[in-house]
Amino acid sequence: MIDGRRARQKRKADGSPRRRIELGQRLVSLGVRADQVTVVGMLIAAGTAVAVGSGHLVIGAALLTVGGLMDALDGAVAKASGSSSSRGAFFDSVADRVADAFLLGGVAWYLLSRSDPRLAILPMAILGVGSLISYERAKAESLGFDARGGLMERAERTVLLGAAILFHIVMVPLLVALLVLSLGTAAGRFLRVWRQASGVPVRAAGTWRSGTVESRWRAFRESGTYRSGRSDRAASRRTRHEDGPLSTRLRNALGAEVGASG
Repeated sequence: MIDGRRARQKRKADGSPRRRIELGQRLVSLGVRADQVTVVGMLIAAGTAVAVGSGHLVIGAALLTVGGLMDALDGAVAKASGSSSSRGAFFDSVADRVADAFLLGGVAWYLLSRSDPRLAILPMAILGVGSLISYERAKAESLGFDARGGLMERAERTVLLGAAILFHIVMVPLLVALLVLSLGTAAGRFLRVWRQASGVPVRAAGTWRSGTVESRWRAFRESGTYRSGRSDRAASRRTRHEDGPLSTRLRNALGAEVGASG
């Protein structure tokens, strides 16, 4: 039963990338290029900003979902067509920043029309911190360091932003949470690169997602220390049990001392 559940989990984890690749292959067969998908994603982000800013939040959330799909498909199309290149990666990265500016600008536009226009500073702050997170990774990789990972990478920020748009009644608390978590991610990346530059070894980022990093307790348990300690305690209990109760052992010990003194 456990093996069956693990197999289902593995198929579920592998299914999404496989579906993206298959969809990318279909788009390539229709003559679609990765750059075109990237441009469509930016246009959808602009449409999302207009929908959110004008108060059509449900439409904005739906467009945000479609835009996220476009963001995932451009890489799949590039791989399926064999056109992956540094130029395409650069274009995709710049397009992501432009799309973020559109989306958070639309949220700021919406908040400006609410009761307290000062709340519009929240999406602008999120935009600034998100750009800092991306810059930290780009600068770190240019210097030969690793700054990946963190709770609020771009995909997670987009999901939480979509929740804030869809559940607009609690938009402000969700935006505050997004800002705080993004600040934590930026600080974590900074400390990670700082430690690498100082020669302090750090754990590889992102390995916990693939299940290759085990917990300290499991590592301690599988190292044999826990098992050997438990077996030693069990052996000690068995020895005491075989020797008899405590009163018997005391009488035997006193008798041995008396015999030795005689």
